[in-house]
Amino acid sequence: MAIPQHTIDQILDRTDIVDLIGQRVKLKKTGRTYSGCCPFHQEKSPSFHVYQDKQYFHCFGCQVNGNAIRFLMDIDHRNFIDVMKDLSSQTGIELPKDNVDNKKLSYKREIPQAHVASNKNNPAQNTNTQNNSTQKVAPQNQSLDVSPTPFFDADPFEAFQNMPDYDGMYNDDFNVEQPIQQEGNFYDLLENVAQFYEKQLPQSKIAQQYFKKRGLSAETIQYWRLGYAPEDWQHLEKAFPQDIEGLKLVGLIRTSDNGREFDLLRERVIFPIRDVKGRVVGFGGRALNDEIKPKYINSPDSEVFHKNQLLYGLFEGRKQKANQWLMVEGYMDVIALQQYGIYGAVATLGTASNAEHLTTLFKQNNQITIAFDGDAAGQKAARRTLEIALPLLNDGRELKFFVVPKEHDPDSLIRKEGIETFHKLWQGSPLLSDFMFALLSQNYDITTPEGKSQVMAELNPLVELLPKQGSYRYLLRQFFREKLGFNKKWQPPASVDASLSFNISMRDEDFAIATLMHHPFLYIHFEVLRALLPTDELLSHILAIFDTIFDHLPNDQELATYYILGACSAYQHELAAIIQRTNIETLIDAPEIADNLASEYSLALQEKYLRLKIKASTTLIEKRNLRQQLNNLTKRIGLKLTLS
Repeated sequence: MAIPQHTIDQILDRTDIVDLIGQRVKLKKTGRTYSGCCPFHQEKSPSFHVYQDKQYFHCFGCQVNGNAIRFLMDIDHRNFIDVMKDLSSQTGIELPKDNVDNKKLSYKREIPQAHVASNKNNPAQNTNTQNNSTQKVAPQNQSLDVSPTPFFDADPFEAFQNMPDYDGMYNDDFNVEQPIQQEGNFYDLLENVAQFYEKQLPQSKIAQQYFKKRGLSAETIQYWRLGYAPEDWQHLEKAFPQDIEGLKLVGLIRTSDNGREFDLLRERVIFPIRDVKGRVVGFGGRALNDEIKPKYINSPDSEVFHKNQLLYGLFEGRKQKANQWLMVEGYMDVIALQQYGIYGAVATLGTASNAEHLTTLFKQNNQITIAFDGDAAGQKAARRTLEIALPLLNDGRELKFFVVPKEHDPDSLIRKEGIETFHKLWQGSPLLSDFMFALLSQNYDITTPEGKSQVMAELNPLVELLPKQGSYRYLLRQFFREKLGFNKKWQPPASVDASLSFNISMRDEDFAIATLMHHPFLYIHFEVLRALLPTDELLSHILAIFDTIFDHLPNDQELATYYILGACSAYQHELAAIIQRTNIETLIDAPEIADNLASEYSLALQEKYLRLKIKASTTLIEKRNLRQQLNNLTKRIGLKLTLS
């Protein structure tokens, strides 16, 4: 199994070495490190230290050191592959199954001939070059700026970091992917570019001033790995001369009409974009010069970057274990909210929100909120998002709309009004039903029949977008009807004896339908009628719907009722009339009563439609079979009457 370097880096990034080693060694916090007795040799005074910030361990007694992978290999005497499989399951990062996808993520690196020749004459240098090709550092081969610990004269991490990354560190018997001099990986390249942009930020006062003006702290800038792209039109070519082909493939280097190559991002503050696994896959850039257009620009789509499928801040929100999710407009909104402790904010990457974005958020939580500006453009965007969201609103999902005051965006709102006000406005955001009513009714006089009719006319095509098998269709229509002042719930007079309802001239079909609406699980009594009822009967249509969705009904009685009403929304007017005139809910409060009545209605209807079928039958054989069924049914009815 070949494991790419970027996958190894991901797994190490997700693994807390203190927690891992703490399960095997009793550790005590001592300043910036954790110390304990070394598990690899006998000792009385602790010389074994774990560095959480650098994610490595070192023993000053036996000189053993390494990262989490090295520790597990040595302590358990396991090979590299077994350890990686174990860490993969713990971190949730999948190991590659084959090399097909890896080939798609690779590109040819151009190594100058003089450099190759010098490497041949200097094998040690050649090894270092190969290892550095996959390290997450810039090609200038700059070492990490690691300050020594306050407890020792020398930092053991300096020696550790200069070791070959995975070349010979683990057993040669296992097929660990070795760095290839002429081949690069997109994820490694983009990580190197992100580090390059980060290192440019301290060199630009105007970029630093921009972030300072936006109220970002040094910690926030570091957390989001913000950077700066210089004015130079070929700065990436100069920094990564061996990776020009890869930079072209990910869209960071463009070619003009006259054949001249130039960098896509120049004189811009940089926002690295990470996928759900935390890998850098692209960049967003904001121009610092107002003359540069457009103001915001993103990396184009590539093998690793698909802007229609990604949400900025999703990885960071999941890492912070956010439980509330808010979709905002831009990068700075996400970053500002995170700085104030709101970790579940995400933004689209320069595109309008789509079904994939919303589906991704619904996977995080069944309750999500979308923020919009209060102006006309915001309303237009809200309407568009509404139409996209409706087909996704299965039962149990909830969508809210956060309308930001006109003079603000989420960034400015939380900075000027404070987090408490922001939370209050967020929690008070209207639900989809309330938002839809306000949006559709704002242009009509709903005190008039004409205005009410216009609102319902706008509602109907939107309701049709909702899932057909959910209850929300029915409930949303009912909500609008109640808001508009009609469809008041009918209440029978208290003095009326419920038993007298049977004296009203009413069809058994109506009682059967009313019973099914209140007690969906009693469908088992009426299922047999599907073979007897004419196809144009309302009860036949209702039973056909039940047959389709019966196995998917929620276990909860009330939820099942709403589910059925939603599925039968095409017949809502007929059903409302039947439920109102039968008033059957007063007769079947107890489940056992409802079950008995359902059985009686079913038997009566079977007898009725069997007799009609006998009259309509055309052959003697058919008549004989139907009469036999009728005789058996009559016996059942007689037996039931005897027992009762």
